Amino acid sequence: MWLLAVAIFSGLKWVTWWRARTIVPHKAWRSAAYLLAWPGMEADSFLDARCMPPKPSLAQWLYALIEASFGAGFIWVVARRVPSDWGLLQGWVGMAGLIFLLHFGSLRLLALFWQSVGVKASPIMSAPALSQSLSEFWGKRWNLGFRQLAHELIFRPLCRRIGIAAAGFLVFVASGLIHDLVISLPARGGYGLPTGYFVLQGIGVTVERSFVGERLGLRGGLPGWLFMAVFTAGPAFWLFHPPFVTRVMVPFLRAIRAL
Repeated sequence: MWLLAVAIFSGLKWVTWWRARTIVPHKAWRSAAYLLAWPGMEADSFLDARCMPPKPSLAQWLYALIEASFGAGFIWVVARRVPSDWGLLQGWVGMAGLIFLLHFGSLRLLALFWQSVGVKASPIMSAPALSQSLSEFWGKRWNLGFRQLAHELIFRPLCRRIGIAAAGFLVFVASGLIHDLVISLPARGGYGLPTGYFVLQGIGVTVERSFVGERLGLRGGLPGWLFMAVFTAGPAFWLFHPPFVTRVMVPFLRAIRAL
């Protein structure tokens, strides 16, 4: 799983750097830092010394530390207390902890570090639970590194040819195929479920932006938040299906807890 994820990530990250390297004047250390010490995909702003972010506050540092600590507690304390014969639950608890430890905690701390030395590095996650619509969740708050990549490599080249709606839907299809490769292939099962999950997200965004979605108020407020929560969390077992949780995540969590 990690080998596939790192290989795909490294290849795509190289593409973003290659496209920006001659467009944005920058020093060599910024290229090295972008390629080796930052998981985001916003090459233009990271390389550009003229993009000066505000200095992070103490509250931001503390909040990121709390999230990282919360995730570590889930992995090394809570998941450990789940009976070993409840492998699926143990895997989900540990996986939630891993997401908090890495995506919400450690990667936010890394973003704050780069901001503190004058490099514009936006956090990968931006309070996704506060999204008031499904479009806001996927477009502005969840995994912004992949969002930037998909926008540059898939959405922008296609939107002029096939339209905004179709190009946006194909972004979800591509995301599903990538997740299937990283999740289902190592698990040797659950093939197609991650792709189905992201196809469903694309359908949800299409409904939200339709006349019906507008009449139902799905573009914001409480109805939009509920629609987002149901669509993202409800079918999450398609994305992280049982073969992946029991065959990949559970052994991985046991291995890191043994270190």
